[in-house]
Amino acid sequence: MLDAVLLNMRVFGRIAACGMISQYNLDQREGVCTLMSIVYKRFHFEGFSAPDYYHLYHKFLDIVLPYIREGKIAYIEDIVEGLEKGPEAVMGLFKGRNVGKQMVVVAHE
Repeated sequence: MLDAVLLNMRVFGRIAACGMISQYNLDQREGVCTLMSIVYKRFHFEGFSAPDYYHLYHKFLDIVLPYIREGKIAYIEDIVEGLEKGPEAVMGLFKGRNVGKQMVVVAHE
């Protein structure tokens, strides 16, 4: 998919990159063939990590929670039932099987 994204980037565009957990344990990682687009189009490609922004978390909640309550922002949860399915769910993270936030329900209250 990144190949298609790179080819369609605008000159001096920006990409935020995070995660890629599905690639961590592959014997041969999935390659990107169009990396020269970074040079040709001179766009910025920068990784980020959540800890870089922890100091802004309270501001984020103040802004986002009202939108979630009003239904203006939807989020996806990939939920499996039962602790016994936990290991399989975690392994699925490394294979890109989940969609959205992976959750394991161990009890209903």
